[in-house]
Amino acid sequence: MGLRTAVWRTSGLLLSVLALFAAPPAQADEIALDNVEVLRDEEGVLLSYTASFELSENVIEALVKGVPLHFAAEAKIFRPRWYWRDRLVAHAERGWRLIYQPLTRKYRVSTGGLNQSYDTLDEALTTLRHSARWKLAEPEQLQANAEHYLEFSFKLDTTQLPRPMQIGIGGQADWAIAVERTLRFD
Repeated sequence: MGLRTAVWRTSGLLLSVLALFAAPPAQADEIALDNVEVLRDEEGVLLSYTASFELSENVIEALVKGVPLHFAAEAKIFRPRWYWRDRLVAHAERGWRLIYQPLTRKYRVSTGGLNQSYDTLDEALTTLRHSARWKLAEPEQLQANAEHYLEFSFKLDTTQLPRPMQIGIGGQADWAIAVERTLRFD
């Protein structure tokens, strides 16, 4: 009797997760990077940016049903070389976890060991969309008077979703929130 109950509960959970994807896929809004600025000074290389995006109804529905969303920003600094591949000078990553807490009806954004609660989804997303003076490299990592370039990406990391959801969202555009940009600087 206990095994039968466990099977029914597991299959019910799977059906509810798959039901999230039964609706026809909505088109995701384009994600844009605004105010992207790379600053090289005595502190090193600093990046400031604003990502403009909205979550689709399917993504919000999954969030409200208890599925945590993971966002990732990655920056790589390269120095071009004519004789070989470009040299990777620095690599930095940042990640955020967005969850909805139904008991308190609040959204929580976690990054590293820091957690912050917000009353609305828009307030929580504002935290994810902006970054100011993110330190990517120390001054000694860069070659003086040489050109460098930055490859930057920001995305909703669907590899962090529960495995049944990863299979179900394979071709759905409303889960494809990602942008990449390459910037040159001296």
